[in-house]
Amino acid sequence: MSSDRDKRLARVLPVPRWPSSEEARALRWFAPGSLGPLATHGRTWVPAMVPWRASPDGFVTEKVVDWYRRFAEGRPAVLVIEATGIRDVPSGPLLRIGHERFVPGLRDLARAVREASDGQTRLLIQLIDFLAIRRRPTAEKFFGRYLEIDRALRSRLAAHLGDDDLGRAPEGVLRERLLGLAEADYELVLSARDLESYRRGYRERVTDVHLPAIRDLPEVLPPLFAAAAERAQAAGFDGVELHYAHAYTMASFLSARNDRGDGYGGPRGNRVRLPLEVFTEVRRAVGPDFVVGCRYLGDEVIEGGSRLDDALYFAERFAAAGMDFLSVSKGGKFEDAKAPKVGQSIYPYTGPSGQECMPTVRIDARGPFGRNVPLARAVRRAVRGAGFETPVVTAGGVCSPYQAEEILAAGDVDFVAAGRQTLADPDWFLKIRRGRGDEVRRCLYTNYCEALDQAHKEVTCQRWDHGFPAHEGEVPRSADGKRRLVAPPWPGHSS
Repeated sequence: MSSDRDKRLARVLPVPRWPSSEEARALRWFAPGSLGPLATHGRTWVPAMVPWRASPDGFVTEKVVDWYRRFAEGRPAVLVIEATGIRDVPSGPLLRIGHERFVPGLRDLARAVREASDGQTRLLIQLIDFLAIRRRPTAEKFFGRYLEIDRALRSRLAAHLGDDDLGRAPEGVLRERLLGLAEADYELVLSARDLESYRRGYRERVTDVHLPAIRDLPEVLPPLFAAAAERAQAAGFDGVELHYAHAYTMASFLSARNDRGDGYGGPRGNRVRLPLEVFTEVRRAVGPDFVVGCRYLGDEVIEGGSRLDDALYFAERFAAAGMDFLSVSKGGKFEDAKAPKVGQSIYPYTGPSGQECMPTVRIDARGPFGRNVPLARAVRRAVRGAGFETPVVTAGGVCSPYQAEEILAAGDVDFVAAGRQTLADPDWFLKIRRGRGDEVRRCLYTNYCEALDQAHKEVTCQRWDHGFPAHEGEVPRSADGKRRLVAPPWPGHSS
C-alpha cells in the first residue's frame, strides 16, 4: 500500500526520466544568459523568499548566512536575497539596509554566497518599502483607545440608537455604547475604513494623502531606494531587484486602485511615475555597471485592480527607462486576504490573489505548475515588440527541467525561477547538471513553508526539516528545537 507521502508525490508534476549529464548540458536552462551588464552562467533563478532569520533589529545573523550559503551550494545562476527594508525603522526579524551599519553583515553574506557557489552565482538583493500595518485589535482596545470619535460617527450612532443626546455626550460615554453594540450594528454605525480597521487591523494606503508621511512618499522614496542600492553595491552584490510587486508600497502606486490626485495616481502614466523616478534615482546612484531590475505584477487579481494590459504598459515604460530585467509575479494583495484572528496581522497570501501568487496542488484541476507563465510571455512579447531586449523572468510551480526547457524553447521568457522546489532541494540544479536528477528531493506544493511564513516562524521545508541523522553532528534547529534550519547536505557535492 502506498504511503501518504507517495500519494502526495503522485500529485507533483511527473518527470518520467531525468536527463543525463550530457542531455542536461544541452538544456537552455543551463545556457549562459545576461542581465544588462552582467553575464550569468545559466538561466536558473532563485526568487526572494523571507526566511525570518534576521536579528530582531534587521541585521544579518549566522542563520541568515547559513540559509543563503546552502542555496549557493546548488550553483543557481541567480540568487535573490529576501525583501530587505530600505528604511531605518524597526520591522522585526526582516533584513534591513536603511543604514550603513547593516553593510558589514550584508558584505559577509555576499562573500559566503560567492565562496559556496565558487563564484558561479550572481547575487541580487530585493529592496522593499512597506507602509504601517497593525494587528487586529480586541474590541476593548479598538473602541476604548484606537477609534477616532468624530461628528459623523456621533451622528450615525445617535440615529441608530434613537438617542439624540449622544451627539453631545462625553467621548467616554460614546465609547461605552459602541462597545456594547452587537457585531451587526457596527456595519451600520462605523465608516467602511473604521469597520475594516476593527475587523482586519489598521493598514495605511498610498492614497491616505491626508497623512503627511503618505503625501510625501514621492519625495521621500527615490533617495531612500537609491541610498539602499548604493549600500548593496558597497556590500558586494551584483545588483538589486526593486520590489514593485504584491501588497507593498510601490505595487500600490502601480495599482489601478491608486486614485491619488497629485499626479501620482489615476491614469497609468501617473501611476508608473514614482516607480520610474525611483529607478532613475537608483540608476544615477549606482551607475551603468550595476544590475537594476524589478519584480512587479502581471495581474493583481483583485476587484478594481490592475490587469495584464496595465502590466504590458508598465513593461514597455520600464524597458524604455533601461531596467536590466523584469520579473513577473501575480496577486498577493491585502485587499482580498482573509480577516486575521484577534492579535494577528493580516497576511496577503490567504485570499484568491494570494492563492494565485503561491498556488498549491489543491488550487484547481490545472494545479500550480507554470500557471503564471502566460503573464510573463505576454510581457516579453510586448517588450520585444517595442524594440527592447530586456530579460523577463517567470516563477511559480516550476519543478522539472523539461518544464523549464519548454518555457524557454517557446521564447516565453529569458530566465525561469523556482522558489519552493529550490527550498525543498537547494542542490537540484546541480543534481540535474550532473545527471543525478533521480536524487532530487521534490516539493509537494502544499505550502507548508508558506504557513510558517504566515506565522512569522523560521521557514523550513516539510521534506527535510525533521531529519537529524547522527552522522551530521550538531544541526542548527528552529527556536522550538523541533525543525532543522537548513536542508541536509548532499554527498554528491564532492563527486
